[in-house]
Amino acid sequence: MQTTSKLLMIRPARFGFNEETAQNNFFQHQSASGTVAEKATEEFDALVHLLRGKDIDVTVVQDSPVPWTPDSIFPNNWFSSHLSGELVLYPMFAENRRLERKPEIMDLLRRKMNHRKLIDLTYWEKEGQFLEGTGSMVLDRDKQIAYCCRSPRTSEKVLADFCSRMNYDAALFDATDQNGNQIYHTNVMMEVGTQVAVICLEAIREENERRKVVARLTSTGKIIVDITLDQIAQFTGNMLEVKSRNGHPFMVMSASARHALMPEQENTIATFSQIVSTDLQTIETNGGGSARCMLAELFH
Repeated sequence: MQTTSKLLMIRPARFGFNEETAQNNFFQHQSASGTVAEKATEEFDALVHLLRGKDIDVTVVQDSPVPWTPDSIFPNNWFSSHLSGELVLYPMFAENRRLERKPEIMDLLRRKMNHRKLIDLTYWEKEGQFLEGTGSMVLDRDKQIAYCCRSPRTSEKVLADFCSRMNYDAALFDATDQNGNQIYHTNVMMEVGTQVAVICLEAIREENERRKVVARLTSTGKIIVDITLDQIAQFTGNMLEVKSRNGHPFMVMSASARHALMPEQENTIATFSQIVSTDLQTIETNGGGSARCMLAELFH
């Protein structure tokens, strides 16, 4: 099952620009505004309202102000859940992001998911090796493929560990943005849905690697929507396919991502999923992540 109707979202207590993650997230820019935290909470609430209005099962957890976790709004990076019963915990690059694994959220996940097996990869942090969940990896859950671009937050060693424990196959490549910087998370340039794969192929500069990724996607029956580097700067790659309780498919993205889509791209996506979007500009600017990063999928 590629998509789920159950999501976990963390309502921020003190969202803000995170100096630690800005080292290699070139999508982050600090706002001069003094109302960043308030605006981010408004944007968060609007997205929850939108999703619940489409009959998507959203569990919201209010983050605690202490310890301060400025990026708690992006929970998909520190855990993933799987239909085969696993809850996987991931090693995080930024020390203050490791604090997001708060006991009350862990307890909720255990209760809500009834997972049979905890796979804890956080010990890799001691070795300075990281893999930030479904930010670092874009999972084809049906075919058990982990698409992954190398970055300071995405270690090949940890990826190999994940793949061997979860019986996934890694599709690894290098990807860079307009300025030649390594793209920090695969999910800002790629999304794999049930039938459509959205990807920025021009970010994969090495022709052989690009060809391999295309071949992998097409061999697994995906229709490719190729987006540009300019579009990923508008978070067009950072979308997620989910479904309502009765199985209706939706593609969730921000207003800026949707605005950047070309008509033919939008039409292809809309053939298979209803597009839903809302303004996430404050979160995108200061956090360097968008709609997909805010949605932690629950499979159980």
